[in-house]
Amino acid sequence: MQKDLGDYRKSYEKSALMEDSISDNPIQLFQTWFYEVENSDGVDEPNAMTVSTVGLDGFPKSRVVLLKKYTHEGFIFYTNYNSEKGKAISENPNLCLSFFWANLERQVIIKGVAEKLPENLSDGYFESRPEGSKLGAVVSEQSTVIDSRAVLEDNLARLEKEYSDKEIERPKHWGGYLVRPVSMEFWQGRPNRLHDRIRYTLTDEYEWKMERLAP
Repeated sequence: MQKDLGDYRKSYEKSALMEDSISDNPIQLFQTWFYEVENSDGVDEPNAMTVSTVGLDGFPKSRVVLLKKYTHEGFIFYTNYNSEKGKAISENPNLCLSFFWANLERQVIIKGVAEKLPENLSDGYFESRPEGSKLGAVVSEQSTVIDSRAVLEDNLARLEKEYSDKEIERPKHWGGYLVRPVSMEFWQGRPNRLHDRIRYTLTDEYEWKMERLAP
């Protein structure tokens, strides 16, 4: 079985990325781009990002996760600490986040170091989640092998009865990570594959070096 994809072509012509019109701080530029994506058409979840880790088996693995917050410190997402990604981060906290917003012909690639959020911050976010999402975090032993879908549904039904009249507390194995960026690359599609690529590299705690990369 084979399919030749060589004829897939698109000319990127919607915007440009020039040094004299962007911030010296990459998180500020990220904020600008994110705002523009939020207010554009064609993206259901602008906070959907690919999280890439190096697994315990030595292979990289990527999966889509939802960004839940960003600050001047970095980027925050939540997961099961006992999951495959959680175990990978525990062993090697260096990871990569990437966003691709096709409707604006833009990509952001972030290299950073992950650290667990303080428990009170994970508690606060967990409390804000819908009841079903809370139960889902409790019921799912993420990344483990299960016999069938029915196992999940039966366990969920049991927990719905158990927690029908009491508060659902955050499981200790579930919480947030803050990814502190050390490198952020912004990609803007341009005609003739001469795309704009601007990379920011952290040189000390607060200073960023900006460079243009060949496409």
